[in-house]
Amino acid sequence: MDRSVNLAVVGLGKMGLSHLAMINAHPDVCVTAICDASGYVLDVLEKYTGLAAYTDFDTMLREAKLDAVIIATPSGMHAPMVKAALERGLHVFCEKPFCLDTADGEALTQMALAGNRVNQVGYHCRFVGAFQEVKRLLEAGAIGEVTHIQAEAYGPVVLKPKGSSWRTQRTEGGGCLYDYAAHPLNLVTWYFGMPLAVGGTVLNSVFSTQTDDEVFATLFYPEGKSAQLSVSWSDESFRKMSTSVTVLGTQGRIRADRQECQVYLRDTAMLPAGYQHGWNVRYTTELTAPVWFYVRGEEYSAQLDYFIQCIRSGAVNDNINSFSEAQATDRVISMLIADAEQGPMPVAMREAKLKKRWAFFGG
Repeated sequence: MDRSVNLAVVGLGKMGLSHLAMINAHPDVCVTAICDASGYVLDVLEKYTGLAAYTDFDTMLREAKLDAVIIATPSGMHAPMVKAALERGLHVFCEKPFCLDTADGEALTQMALAGNRVNQVGYHCRFVGAFQEVKRLLEAGAIGEVTHIQAEAYGPVVLKPKGSSWRTQRTEGGGCLYDYAAHPLNLVTWYFGMPLAVGGTVLNSVFSTQTDDEVFATLFYPEGKSAQLSVSWSDESFRKMSTSVTVLGTQGRIRADRQECQVYLRDTAMLPAGYQHGWNVRYTTELTAPVWFYVRGEEYSAQLDYFIQCIRSGAVNDNINSFSEAQATDRVISMLIADAEQGPMPVAMREAKLKKRWAFFGG
């Protein structure tokens, strides 16, 4: 019996083409259709792949035999497309960020749950072996009580004033905040949940005229724990995007990026299997399972395979990259925007607001 998942890829820019290359090689998937606004791109792909090509999303949903869609369009188009796909009863993988409006994200999250549809957002860092190891070590209590987190991302996206694109428009792509800062924020919410409050948010334009190129902020958690966010997509000292997380605890520290997880454990620390007191290094290559097809990084293939396996097994509510998980990141982003618009707040006023939040959450 054929158990292939019939799937369409929507949006054939850089990420969409990467997703198409990977998912078209997946042993449990039959790519039934592709969709993009560019007739030239579709003509080339249709000619050399034989895939049914559409320029209109709604027409594709009506005509193609589908179980699922991958949506990799500009961010501002996510909400209406996800909604239309869910209304057709399809499982949905949506590229990050999920929605630029948290109200849209909440409605779609509930819609996916009500329809019992697998739902996932493309935060690929959760499938990087080093970042997964951080999660495992924190859950094991390896570094004791966490006191502080440093979440960073830097890269060379916008290095000079230039014409506007969808990525650099707040209403279409969301700028550095949604495109870059969302990745370390998603890791922090995965590790520690929602913050009580945010403060000192700076959304700074370096070269762009319509959005931010740098993001700096502090996230506040119960019992004095905090997280610093430092992000720039206008940093030419990096050849490509680099995301890292550093976690300080009472019994050690952890620093991880895509390549490795560095762990320092004090003599009094709880030692996980395979670790010793002092410095330890675990490399992503030893922490990552093989994938069936490699494009850009194993994590991109791994997240798509996870999506497909959730569909085949019916694991609707167990997805670590679900709409609900992405909504947490979107809500923090909304908090940062509101904080930046509010401007500097007197210390006494900020402390009073934090105490009120701590009391509300039982702190």
